[in-house]
Amino acid sequence: MESNLLTGKAVQNEDFSEYVAHLQLHMTLQARNLVPTLKHTVEDSRQELLHQTQANFEKLISRQGSQI
Repeated sequence: MESNLLTGKAVQNEDFSEYVAHLQLHMTLQARNLVPTLKHTVEDSRQELLHQTQANFEKLISRQGSQI
């Protein structure tokens, strides 16, 4: 019985650690969105695509985390 409790606790801790990692990723990406750029040029389109891709990835990860 005690080993089942320990196993359950380990799984719960792992789930919590995964949640914290996803939350940290979300906060990092949000912080990047809050920092204004100093200049906008044609080359910034690649940077904008990168930010959009990161945002889409973060949304996908956060949605997967809520299904657990």
